[in-house]
Amino acid sequence: MADDRFPSLYDIEPPEGADGWEELYNWYHLRGDERRESDEQRFWFQDRLHHPEAMHPYDEIQCECWWQALGAFNTRIFAMPPAYGIDQRVVNGYLYISPIPAPPEDLEARAAAFGERAGHYYDNWDAIYEEWKTKTVDRLEQMKAMRFARLPDLEDTSLVLSHRGASSGYQMIEDYSRMVLIMYETYQFHFELLNIGYAAYLTFFAFCKQAFPDISDQTISRMVGGLHVDLYRPDDELKRLAKEAVRLGIGDEIRASTDAASLFASLRDNGGGDWVADWERTADPWFLVATDPGHPGGYSHYGTWASEPDIPLASVREYIAALQAGETIDRPTAEVLAERERIASEYSDLLAEGDREAFEAMLQLARLVFVYIEEHVLYIEHWIWSTFWAKSHELSRALAEMGEFDDPGDMFFLRRTEVMEAIYDVVANWSSGGRPRGADYWRPIIARRRAIYDALRAWEAPPALGIPPTEVSEPFTVMLWGITTDVVQGWLENTADGDGNSLRGQPGSPGVVEGPARVVRTVQELERVQEGDVLICPATSPAWSPVFSRIAATVSDVGGVMSHTAIVCREYGLPAVVGTGSAVTRVREGQRVRVDGNTGVVTLLD
Repeated sequence: MADDRFPSLYDIEPPEGADGWEELYNWYHLRGDERRESDEQRFWFQDRLHHPEAMHPYDEIQCECWWQALGAFNTRIFAMPPAYGIDQRVVNGYLYISPIPAPPEDLEARAAAFGERAGHYYDNWDAIYEEWKTKTVDRLEQMKAMRFARLPDLEDTSLVLSHRGASSGYQMIEDYSRMVLIMYETYQFHFELLNIGYAAYLTFFAFCKQAFPDISDQTISRMVGGLHVDLYRPDDELKRLAKEAVRLGIGDEIRASTDAASLFASLRDNGGGDWVADWERTADPWFLVATDPGHPGGYSHYGTWASEPDIPLASVREYIAALQAGETIDRPTAEVLAERERIASEYSDLLAEGDREAFEAMLQLARLVFVYIEEHVLYIEHWIWSTFWAKSHELSRALAEMGEFDDPGDMFFLRRTEVMEAIYDVVANWSSGGRPRGADYWRPIIARRRAIYDALRAWEAPPALGIPPTEVSEPFTVMLWGITTDVVQGWLENTADGDGNSLRGQPGSPGVVEGPARVVRTVQELERVQEGDVLICPATSPAWSPVFSRIAATVSDVGGVMSHTAIVCREYGLPAVVGTGSAVTRVREGQRVRVDGNTGVVTLLD
């Protein structure tokens, strides 16, 4: 690799045992000779925010949904001035993405269109956001109401008497089709407000950078954060349940428990039934929190707090222990809010009157949109996607019971269009009284794909490919992924100097801390994190929230100043460096590190 570029997208070879991996994914996601020349002139970074692991073929739908939706709202609806959408390529089962800049000659016209269209949303933000919540929850309830089960030997008499005129087999076809369409539709909703929300923040950000040349990125973000948003509600509910357990006198029993199922059974039999009932009421929707590594919603094979209650219960035990020790477990929201007002006031006072008015208006708009920027993750990535994956597993079990697959997990080695083929095979043969061909047809295909997938999962995907950009202007890339020119240069240095003693990333939250590294890739590993550890991870999501009360700092492979990792660390007053690209592979477990959240540098001390 040259010092000034990453390996070519087209020079990446499959790992051993993964020849023919391309058959797992749709053709439009793959490299092709006809676009090699243009692809090799571009910069591609691995989407570790959504997909730090290799994807099952079925999981490809998640990429497709945001690929189309983000592009449409950037390019065709709001006319985001500097950028079109984000292109995608799957390489060895990992998603690589590349922003597409808008033509320079179109910027003026696009800016005018954007001002009018986004302005309408900014002027009516609260009302539009309430509409957004209503339609999103409506689609969620539609999916929840779907039932995928083994088709009956004989339809119930009620179907005849209702004059519905369609079979249960047809309903299975319709429900699967509708479920997929809901995912595409709700990802349209996802980007209806998100990109223009980032644009409002970036406008405020650019104003501050021009007016105050020495201001840090974190200082700007601290003037916006500190709000009470639903994204923190799941963790707040765990704290509430911990307080309730202490009040009811069952804290010691909960702390001594080894698993959720036996604990809940014991509490029901021994006077703690009300607490268990409280937990169960809270679980829908607040524990519908995906346990994916990093950003949620990208994988079908991870559960939720609701389906894996041992994960949130571990945090409740810790909160109970802290309460019994007389410690405070609540986030320091009041202090964060007071600090943000102090910072904003001091910078506002430095401006002339006209500039001060503009500063205040942009600040208020940034704070207004920030609520959505945080909360949409809960609605879409957690509630919507977790329900989609759960219903997909329900469908896979039904198809396996009817002989289409040997095992329910087999379905996830099919692409979503192939799943429809499998459903039709089952329904057509159920309807006629025949035997589905599926298991015999799919068995060798799935066996081959399973072996390839296992080989892909063991491969270490490079953080980026191709030619580094001279400038990154796409707002989503900057604010969410944290991809900037400096970060890319840091990746080059991190890769070239693999044996060096430092890593460069983006300053996510201010402060300097030293401590032992705890390398954690999944939520299931969080129980290993000890008080005072430095968390080293791919990225974080709300499922990781309970860990922030006991760590000293966070270092992530991906993310920008508005990523979940950066925002939550600022809420907790913890230093954070985000977007290092390779911390999870470079830092050893237990190694002592220094995290400088002011400069974005992580130093390996031993």
